[in-house]
Amino acid sequence: MTYLAPRQGLFAIILLVSFCLQTLLLVISTDQQLSKSRALKGEQMVAQLIDEARLSLENKDRVSLSVIANRYTSEQDVTRILIKDNKDDILVPVGNAPMQQGDTIRQIATNGDAVIGSVALTLKDVSKGEIIAMQWPFVIGTMLLHLLLWLIYGYLARPTKEQISALSRNIQDLYREQYSQGDQRGYSRDLERGTGGTVNNPADARLSSGASESVTENKVTNARTFNVHNEVNEYLRNQQNQETGDETGSLTATSEGDIEDKVVGTAKRHSSQSGGQTSKLSATRAVDSVRVQIVFHDEFNMLERLAPAQRLPYLALCTQLLNQAVTELLKQPLLLGVSATNEAHFEDDGASVVLKADNSHAKVALAGVMLAKLYLMLNKIIHDKHIELSRFALPAKAGVSDEAQSEPMTHLLQSIGKKEQLLILLPAAGLKQISNHVQVHSIMRPTTVYERECAIFDGGNDSMIQRLADVRNAVLMIEDEDESAT
Repeated sequence: MTYLAPRQGLFAIILLVSFCLQTLLLVISTDQQLSKSRALKGEQMVAQLIDEARLSLENKDRVSLSVIANRYTSEQDVTRILIKDNKDDILVPVGNAPMQQGDTIRQIATNGDAVIGSVALTLKDVSKGEIIAMQWPFVIGTMLLHLLLWLIYGYLARPTKEQISALSRNIQDLYREQYSQGDQRGYSRDLERGTGGTVNNPADARLSSGASESVTENKVTNARTFNVHNEVNEYLRNQQNQETGDETGSLTATSEGDIEDKVVGTAKRHSSQSGGQTSKLSATRAVDSVRVQIVFHDEFNMLERLAPAQRLPYLALCTQLLNQAVTELLKQPLLLGVSATNEAHFEDDGASVVLKADNSHAKVALAGVMLAKLYLMLNKIIHDKHIELSRFALPAKAGVSDEAQSEPMTHLLQSIGKKEQLLILLPAAGLKQISNHVQVHSIMRPTTVYERECAIFDGGNDSMIQRLADVRNAVLMIEDEDESAT
């Protein structure tokens, strides 16, 4: 196994700070150099401008001064030139200094000893962005260099096998030291409880022996408690694959006497608290009947807010569809020997149909799965049609289980059931019946035993899907005939 270098993230932060500081220093040094060069250039330009404009400045010829000044403002670094006479009156203002501020160089224009005026030239500041744009090869090269240093550190600083082994030994030694210190503190507490904190009589040896025996007993008790928890967890895991009596006998054969009593007692309490969960999850239970539960996927409780004049006809339509689906589906030769024991009726919380096997060859589990999937197909068509006509309708979800697990299936539909989803909670015999016809997948990250045992319908083979499509069309044709007759 390959381990990362220690504190690789911290090293990356250090390199990032180094890169930022290096870029900042580059910007500051470049700015100083450009400022000095611009200042020298500005002084030369002012002196040259005074020489060229001396005659026009004496005559206060504004036109000639404007022409001369405009030639200098065409320079990229010059933003404004201001020419004044000897009375400090502005003769020519050229440029856009209010928009671009910068350093201003002022110089007095003289003709011999006489002052004839003054010239002020403003140079624009160089922005930090322009400096970085000018120095982009250096910036990118520095960034790549820091990234290369980080990769080299991550490769070279990885711990070797010898270092990992030494670290493991150090951790084990530290753990033993802390454990021995804890034992010594417990030993001292036992002595204080027994002798009031002092040992000044001949019974010290007996007290010490009794304290050590107490510590030893505590260790044994802790070890047994740990083993008991392990046995209980193992018991609950294995009870789904074996009968309750076999599991108890296996635990009796592999556990000591005191562990056996605790494990069996814990298992009995667990069974009583969960209402016979062990029998419900028995994997070898026969499947003589299944319950198909269909509920509405009503996230916003719209059905409760619906007026009775609209809710009752909608529930009656759903009831009629389900009963016709049961009738047409059980006509299939594949489901010979399966019959319905009740007539479904939709309420606000949904409806359920109980199917039973009249003989040992009847595939009652497959019939339950096919009925649930058939109604979901019918409900989707009715739902889409109602939404298209701006009528009320709700999507549905279904669950198939045997009678022993009908209540857990109700909770599963409420907790994890999604729209148009089919949940299956059957023992091994039921899963074997449907294995050749449908595909299922398990629930991701289950949080309860029932969620771990529950399966989600993931599709069926071509023959079963074709049968369901034929039955669906037959039911819809009956529905159309009933509507035309009314």
